[in-house]
Amino acid sequence: MPYVKIELTREGVTREQKQILIKGVTDLITDTLNKDPHLTHVVISEIELDDWGYAGEQTSVLRERGITANKK
Repeated sequence: MPYVKIELTREGVTREQKQILIKGVTDLITDTLNKDPHLTHVVISEIELDDWGYAGEQTSVLRERGITANKK
């Protein structure tokens, strides 16, 4: 029974985007590992920006400085 946990910062990921992630990960597990999709669990956790950090800074502070995770 595969279990996949996706952690994201809480920055407006839509219900539709989450569905795409869940479907895509499930399909990848099914295609790659030949696992039953009905036994594959995908959990998405959203973390507040103040509770996520890297390079010694809270993500909320980095966002205030204009540093984002968006592709250039």
